[in-house]
Amino acid sequence: MALHDCMNFLLSVSQNKVFKYFSKLLQEYKLTPAQYGVLNCLWQAGTLSPKQIGSMLHLEAPTVSGILDRMQKADLIERSIDENSRRNVWVAPTDKANVMRESIEKVTQHLNTVVLKDVPDEEAIVLRKALKTIIASDFDEEV
Repeated sequence: MALHDCMNFLLSVSQNKVFKYFSKLLQEYKLTPAQYGVLNCLWQAGTLSPKQIGSMLHLEAPTVSGILDRMQKADLIERSIDENSRRNVWVAPTDKANVMRESIEKVTQHLNTVVLKDVPDEEAIVLRKALKTIIASDFDEEV
């Protein structure tokens, strides 16, 4: 098989290009793409547990914990202990994060527009659907 026909190669190279571009766009806000992912989850849901955030972003618990630690130091999120069960922690966006929401959503829309500028609308719809199907599939459990 030619390298350029390998799904891993195609997805890795395209993801790397998008990640680098998104990282540059988010520098103004002192955010990483992973931190944006956390904020997006919180903006959609309001308050979540670290476990819920990890599930939504397909990240392991230690990774989520590290991201949340950095975000808390930057005053982007606040953590609180569940009053009913001290073992549960809740994460919510701070006012600082909420103020940035509209601007960051515009940046994200710009990212999508630039990344898909050479892809016809019909193909972009198919691409999104295919990527969502890959994410939802359980082929990684077949090894």
